[in-house]
Amino acid sequence: MADTKREIERKYEATDATRLPDLGRVAGVDRAVPRGRTELDAVYWDTPDLRLAADDLTLRRRTGGGDEGWHVKLPVAAGVRDEIREPLSDTLPPTLAALLRSRVRHAEIAPVVRLLSSRDVHHLLDADDRLLAEVSVDTVLAERLAGEGSGATATWTEIEVELADDGDPAFLDAVEKRLRKAGVRPAASSSKLARALAETTPAREEKGRPKSAPSTAGDHVLAYVRKQIDAIVRLDPAVRRDLPDSVHKMRVATRRLRSTFKTHRAILDRETTDPLGAELKWLAAELGLDRDQEVLDQRLGSHVEDVADTLVLGPVRGRLRVWSAARRTGARSRIIDVLDGKRYLDLLDALHALSADPPLRPAASRNPGKVLPRVVTKDHKRLAARVEHALALPPGPERDTALHEARKAAKRARYAGEAARPALGKPARRFAKRVKAVQSLLGDHQDSVVAREALRTLGIQAHAAGETAFTWGLLYGREEAAAEARERELPEVWARAAGPRLRADLKHR
Repeated sequence: MADTKREIERKYEATDATRLPDLGRVAGVDRAVPRGRTELDAVYWDTPDLRLAADDLTLRRRTGGGDEGWHVKLPVAAGVRDEIREPLSDTLPPTLAALLRSRVRHAEIAPVVRLLSSRDVHHLLDADDRLLAEVSVDTVLAERLAGEGSGATATWTEIEVELADDGDPAFLDAVEKRLRKAGVRPAASSSKLARALAETTPAREEKGRPKSAPSTAGDHVLAYVRKQIDAIVRLDPAVRRDLPDSVHKMRVATRRLRSTFKTHRAILDRETTDPLGAELKWLAAELGLDRDQEVLDQRLGSHVEDVADTLVLGPVRGRLRVWSAARRTGARSRIIDVLDGKRYLDLLDALHALSADPPLRPAASRNPGKVLPRVVTKDHKRLAARVEHALALPPGPERDTALHEARKAAKRARYAGEAARPALGKPARRFAKRVKAVQSLLGDHQDSVVAREALRTLGIQAHAAGETAFTWGLLYGREEAAAEARERELPEVWARAAGPRLRADLKHR
């Protein structure tokens, strides 16, 4: 069973002659206690093109110390990583291989670097003998095992300060202040592996011009496209670990990417993007099976809690739990099966290929100030037509469907504004914000439509079981009133997003 540890640490440059200052003088520290020396032997694995290292991920098999075994480290923030551990074995544990699959895909992984570290450990304790941080002085020998520089070695000494579990990150600031006073400076590399790769890679002359800031319409669209692709890949391990909101975020990234392909057909050749869009639609639908039920559960559950106890008649909460559990059975395993499947991995390969060699059309080379306002305005016109059509319909199922179609158009227009923001600045930000308000209102309306259908089903089931359906009918009525309120609000919210000035500003920033 994998064990996860949140690792918050800082690294510092040192030499063989470096001596730790008296860290017992750091605020909050009662004493620094030596814990002896440990010999560590770690082999780091990666693909031939170092995909894991490129994304600041590490996979290692380490012996020695109190946590020997297989470790995967996933970046969370600067100086913060989640370390997922499995016991020592001869082969990579499947649980860890799965966390790397969105990066590795169909490639092979093999040892690339070996690090031998002699670690001198000190514990910083408070007056109650509680561990505040572990300070290690590591003397490292690195050997390149594969790729450029194979056989090359490098040596260095560094200091690591790792915060204790549940510690206050501000404590690391106090330790750093003390180290800096002693002349110790932060390390240039984010990890031992990064330093080992840098110091064992043969120096070579840089070819070509350095990357410049986005200047063409294509540059800006591709930047947004690559951001969404990176999000899908980055969120894959989080979805596998069932981290909060990870499925929702990954689904949003797939929708943003698919929407961008539709909006920017003048920039990206649709012969390439249309098939990818179809696959992204499939992925979003698979991710949505559990997410949609989660949203519905939260909505219905909160509504039940808002009802006075005197109006909750019958086993309402129990029936809701059973109904929800039945609908969510197998959803989690289905998502994992999708992420492990060939179709998903082929999609990731295709997205990577598009990012590396984008199918640009002539409009991609044009001025973004000319191209992007036109495509954003075009998406806004589609939204306007759908909103006006929906508002012209009488209340009822047909209007509900029309409002749902308008919501989809609002998402597309919003994403177009977001993609254009780096090029068009505040006008694009304002446009996206106003359209998002329309989308949010229509989203709440659609959630009410879905909730009412669920409440009707629950009421029928309760009646068939000989229970009173009173509470389900009460909740249905409240949802109906909420939807009517959203419909009354729509003209005003839409008016703020429909003004000609909002679109005109995109062209005259």
